[in-house]
Amino acid sequence: MTTRESAPARELTETIANPATLRRSVAAGAVGVFVHWFDWAAYAYLASTIASVFFPAGDATAGLLAVFGVFAVSFGIRPVGALVFGPLGDRIGRKRTLSIVIFMMSGATLAIGLLPDYSKIGIAAPLLLVFLRLFQGFAAGGEFGSAASFLAEFAPRRRRGFGVSWLEVGSLLGFLAGSFVFLLLSVGLSDAQLTSWGWRIPFLIAAPLGIVGFVVRNKIEDTPEYRTLEATDNVPRSPVRELFRNNKKQLLQAAGLMTMMHVPFYAVLTYLVTYETDYLGHSAGNAALLSTVISLVGLVLVPVFGRLSDRVGRRPVLLGAGIALFVLATPAYLLMGTGLIGTWIGGLALGVVLSAILGTYAVWSAEIFPTRTRQGGLSIAYNLTAALFAGTVPYLMTVLISATGSTLVPGPYLMVAAVIGLIAAFSLRETAGNPLLQEEDLAGEHTEA
Repeated sequence: MTTRESAPARELTETIANPATLRRSVAAGAVGVFVHWFDWAAYAYLASTIASVFFPAGDATAGLLAVFGVFAVSFGIRPVGALVFGPLGDRIGRKRTLSIVIFMMSGATLAIGLLPDYSKIGIAAPLLLVFLRLFQGFAAGGEFGSAASFLAEFAPRRRRGFGVSWLEVGSLLGFLAGSFVFLLLSVGLSDAQLTSWGWRIPFLIAAPLGIVGFVVRNKIEDTPEYRTLEATDNVPRSPVRELFRNNKKQLLQAAGLMTMMHVPFYAVLTYLVTYETDYLGHSAGNAALLSTVISLVGLVLVPVFGRLSDRVGRRPVLLGAGIALFVLATPAYLLMGTGLIGTWIGGLALGVVLSAILGTYAVWSAEIFPTRTRQGGLSIAYNLTAALFAGTVPYLMTVLISATGSTLVPGPYLMVAAVIGLIAAFSLRETAGNPLLQEEDLAGEHTEA
């Protein structure tokens, strides 16, 4: 693909946005992932309580497995949402799909918070919970692609990595906020109060957050690149067909980068708590504290690495992160087995590497797709790899450790993810600073040479 930018593209994309507009665009892009991860953290931490509320009493383990099963199903439905909302954003605009998905996600979250429990409506309670989580997952399938496309196309080209990195800052903030609310509920309420009504609070809080996000997204105009497609009558009629006909290579490359992100994200920020308590013998408090510190480190470092990729390029940062993940993964878990201090050193080392990946993978993935199919490509690649490699991490790690008897299993698994990401990264050209809208985007539907 050529890097020549058309005259209509320059007319819109070279306009310097004022700081207020840029701040609004960042807020509009990041607020949805904040709401999504806030809900995710709340559901995960409240799993035991939700199991007792929505499933028959008597077998706590079966209830907990059912809750996590519902959680996994919501991951499985996301590729379906991606197939709907990704191409829809290429056809009707980033702004509209951003507004639609946050409205759907926050509406489903509110409904969960108001849902009667098993003692009130019997089997209808878990059935409705499953339906709402499926609805939520379906909408979430459109969130990443919409937000990443929006931020990439709104950010100034020389600071695009920094701008898009705030997508992951929103994810980490949402995760931390959900964890913090759970901590407050655990400390401030008795078990009976938490089971009776306290568990509803995080889901009810998410609703007004979603409304704020909907208002912010609805007020901001669409991206310069998409408006150029509209102004030149080049909005794709069949973005899915065009994506799979012309951009299969980019789809595979983006999927490789995202696999290298998903596996360490879930291994380090979610599964590590279980790993520490179940296999290393650390207290739940120490495990939760390390997870929180790693998230705080990410909040600081993710935009730093995003900005670094603007200065030195996407390739050096992401290749360096992938190599570091491959080299450090197993030694990090060896260190964790030496005691609490080793666990902190190993966990923080993996957290720094993860921050470099989070700061770079989304912008590079966005830049390799043409504007005509960008949102569809990002949505499908992200959610398909999430369904395959993200939600399965805790289950697969547990099975593999049980089968092998080795607590070092997560290390080699991270190494495999690193190899997949490195193969994708080595196959890609540098894109930092390149215009997103090209002559090819304005030539109508075409076949890749």
